[in-house]
Amino acid sequence: MLGLELPTGVDGVVEKIEKLPTDLFAETLQAILVHLQDQNKAVDLIETCDKFQRAGINLDQKAVQDIIKLLSYYFRLAAKSNLSADVLVSKLTECSSKWSKPNLQLVHQFWTEHGALLHAHQEVLTMASIGQLVDIQWKLGMAVSSDTCRSLNSSFISVLMKIADTSGEVSYKSFEMTVQQFQNFYRQFKEMASVLETV
Repeated sequence: MLGLELPTGVDGVVEKIEKLPTDLFAETLQAILVHLQDQNKAVDLIETCDKFQRAGINLDQKAVQDIIKLLSYYFRLAAKSNLSADVLVSKLTECSSKWSKPNLQLVHQFWTEHGALLHAHQEVLTMASIGQLVDIQWKLGMAVSSDTCRSLNSSFISVLMKIADTSGEVSYKSFEMTVQQFQNFYRQFKEMASVLETV
């Protein structure tokens, strides 16, 4: 979902982070790390905003999203580059002088505890470089006119797949199948489902 994209106005984002109570900042770090380890599909923006509101921190959704993006960016960078907690903290202080010492210590603590696991997870993703199917849409169509098609009035299935690669970038793949090709496709998926049931 969130690729290696640094939000603009880093100092402003860090100033918003600095408004958060320590326990709320720790919860946010934890949610991001859980997401980056693929234990959660995404960091729940609405839930995070609600938590901030209940703590008396009035930030709009874009501000909360920028906080999540900034922290995710640096955690991903640290995981991909196998950075130590000290180097991660130094990267954070390079990007903004607005960080407080307690928040940097908290980032250091979380990265010390979870960094190796996240790095290993990133290594597996890089080796496999397998995307994740996010959505699939299909429709049944009928070829009614064509100057090159021999078989008019024939049915076809049009499929659009939304795929997120390992960096979070989303791409779309589309293809068409004849009814006979679709039936074969369906049989293969049915076989996969039956094998999965035995696991």
